[in-house]
Amino acid sequence: QVQLVESGGGLVQAGGSLRLSCTASVSTYAVGWFRQAPGKEREFVSSIRWSTERTYYADSVKGRFTISRDNAKNTVYLQMTSLKPEDTAVYYCAATLSFAWSLSEDRDYSYWGQGTQVTVSS
Repeated sequence: QVQLVESGGGLVQAGGSLRLSCTASVSTYAVGWFRQAPGKEREFVSSIRWSTERTYYADSVKGRFTISRDNAKNTVYLQMTSLKPEDTAVYYCAATLSFAWSLSEDRDYSYWGQGTQVTVSS
């Protein structure tokens, strides 16, 4: 069983920055971030393969968000800059212990965190 603990959400003004953290209880193959806004489906934000550090981003966040990992802390970070009101959502981290081609689909992940709220005011 993999436990994921997220932190770092909050309220920020448009144009501001936040950093989300996701700490896993064990080493994983990959970690992803997803988000779900009220009334909308959950969507992919970013992911990282642990061993190669290869990263992936949704078009909507490219150039503004950066995903990274700290091997010693088993933690993945999502640095979010130039935040927009449309970034407002509950952000979830997810992890998989197995290889997956895309790492951008819910079905690629077996373990999910509890979610952290990010609110961007205009």
